[in-house]
Amino acid sequence: MNSSYDMLCVQPSSDGVQVIQLNRPEALNALTTQLLDELASALSVAQSDSDVNVVVLTGSKKAFAAGADIKEMAERDLVGILNDPRQQSWQRISQFSKPLIAAVNGYCLGGGCELAMHADVLIAGRDAKFGQPEINLGIMPGAGGTQRLVHAVGKSLAMQMVLSGQPISAEQAQQAGLISEITQPELTLHRAIEIATDIAKKSPLAVRLAKESILKGMDTDLATGLRFERHAFTVLAGTQDRNEGIAAFLEKRKAHFTGR
Repeated sequence: MNSSYDMLCVQPSSDGVQVIQLNRPEALNALTTQLLDELASALSVAQSDSDVNVVVLTGSKKAFAAGADIKEMAERDLVGILNDPRQQSWQRISQFSKPLIAAVNGYCLGGGCELAMHADVLIAGRDAKFGQPEINLGIMPGAGGTQRLVHAVGKSLAMQMVLSGQPISAEQAQQAGLISEITQPELTLHRAIEIATDIAKKSPLAVRLAKESILKGMDTDLATGLRFERHAFTVLAGTQDRNEGIAAFLEKRKAHFTGR
C-alpha cells in the first residue's frame, strides 16, 4: 500500500499495469471528497509514469463503490454544492488519457456507478449491481450519471434507472452495453488485469489515439469523428512503433513497442 494515500491501495506497476483499489470497506467505498482527490492524484501520477501503460481500478468484494458519502453531502447547502471541490477531482479523473479498466464486484451505485463509467472497459462479477439511486434522496445524479449512462445504455434504460432508482444486474448491464464481460466474482480483478496486460503490450501511442478516437465518436457527429480518426491514423504513420509493428508482422516475431 502506498503510504501517501489513506483511502487507496496503489500497487507498483507490473508488466505496464497498475492496480488502484478503493479502500474504505467499512463504508462500502463511499466516495468522500478526500477519496476522490486521492484517486485523481494517483491517476495524475500514473499519467506521468512511463512504467504505467494501463490502470485497473477496483473496490472490494462487496462493493466497487456504493455511492457518494451521504453524511458529507448533507453538510453542504446550495452554495456548498456550487463550490464543491469534488468537481475538480472528477474533471482530473476524466482527463486520464491512458486506458482505465474497472473491475466491479458487488454494489456499484450512485457516484460509484458514475466513477465506473469513467473507465474505458468495465469487467463485472456476476453479483454486481449498477444503479443511480439518487432520486430516492430527492436529488439526481450530478457527476455524469445522466449523461454517460444514456450513452452507455440508451434513453429508455437510462430513464428507468435514474427515475426509479432501481439497480440493474450484471447480466442486464452487459446486454445494454454498460459492461463488456461478466466473470465469477473471485475472478473479476484477475480478468481485468489480464486484459490490461494485453493492452499494455501494444504501442502506447496507438492505444492513446485509438482511445481518443472512440471517445470523440461518442460526443460528436459521424463526419467529425471520421476526420479525427483519419488524422490520428495518419499521425501514427510517422511513428517508430508503426514501423516496428509492420516489421514484426512481416518477420513473424513479436513487436517491441517503445512509445516513439
